[in-house]
Amino acid sequence: MMNKISKIIFTLFVVMLLISCKNTKQKLQEYVVAYNTEAANFKADDVTLTTARGYINDGKIELRFETDLEQNESNKKKAEESFPLLLKEMLNKNQIPKELIEEGVVFHVYFLADDNTVFVKEVINKEEMNKLLK
Repeated sequence: MMNKISKIIFTLFVVMLLISCKNTKQKLQEYVVAYNTEAANFKADDVTLTTARGYINDGKIELRFETDLEQNESNKKKAEESFPLLLKEMLNKNQIPKELIEEGVVFHVYFLADDNTVFVKEVINKEEMNKLLK
């Protein structure tokens, strides 16, 4: 009797485990929705707005950071210095999930001037993530 109950419990546990497992596309989609929901609370120097877009079939997420900085050489240099630090902080806080990157999702991240021109663009894959975290 006890053996039968153990088998039933084990079977239920395995079924629940399989049901709760999400594939990478589902995780990508959930991340984008959660990121955009929390975007209003995002705080970083000079960033006025941040958004995420998911490209499920490409295994890609695009993060955009809009700033109030005018497009000029001084601000571009400032962005080139501060943006990698912001990305490292986001990786450490799991705001950019390492798990997704390890599963092959690539993050295309843009730091934009006040006219939406690009200051800095980074592509974060496994290799780039390891460089940022050093």
